[in-house]
Amino acid sequence: MLAAALLATAAVSSAQAQSIRIGLRAGANYSNLAGNIKNEDTYNNKVGFLGGVMLNVPIIADGFLSLQPEVLYSQKGFENKPTEYTSILGTQKREGNVNYNYIDVPVLLKVKAAGLVFEAGPQYSYLLSANNQTKTTTTPTIGNPTVSEAENKTDVSGLNRNELGYLAGVGYEAENGLSLNLRYTGAFSDFVKSDNNTYFDGDLKNARHSAFQLSLGYLIPSK
Repeated sequence: MLAAALLATAAVSSAQAQSIRIGLRAGANYSNLAGNIKNEDTYNNKVGFLGGVMLNVPIIADGFLSLQPEVLYSQKGFENKPTEYTSILGTQKREGNVNYNYIDVPVLLKVKAAGLVFEAGPQYSYLLSANNQTKTTTTPTIGNPTVSEAENKTDVSGLNRNELGYLAGVGYEAENGLSLNLRYTGAFSDFVKSDNNTYFDGDLKNARHSAFQLSLGYLIPSK
């Protein structure tokens, strides 16, 4: 699906070469997890950075319909909500952020009418790195509480590094190329490997990334 969209971009590019515009985007993710998550109420949304470059290729000369691939650095993840839950070890409480750093490549079909923008399309994501800052307080039935930190904080061997998903959004784009966009992005696949039953005690085995995005974009005028 992504390959077909990129081929379409190339085909349209040759026809509309005079009006192709490059641009920049920067903003924020408000991310969390979706899917079948155990102890779901212990995982909170977190804010992360979003930024990169884009290419706008008109399909219709007046700019009403265009194809817009982007390459974005995207910080996703979640915050551990300090809520107590019961495990086989006793009562536990997690705190701290978990960050996943991705390169996102959405290929968007974009409609622009009187400045209003509607856009949607597939997205490929590649996991660059992770940083798990979780601290877990365990209170056994008998004995004193203990605090432990995540081991191998940057280990991604138990995670799927490649991800397919989607993006859809609305926005407003001024004549000078400056835009404000609100988007939602989600994944079709789980980000924890199917044979990894120990990551967050198996809570996230069927979890997928999701995020709301608010960003500013600027398309440089074509000559």
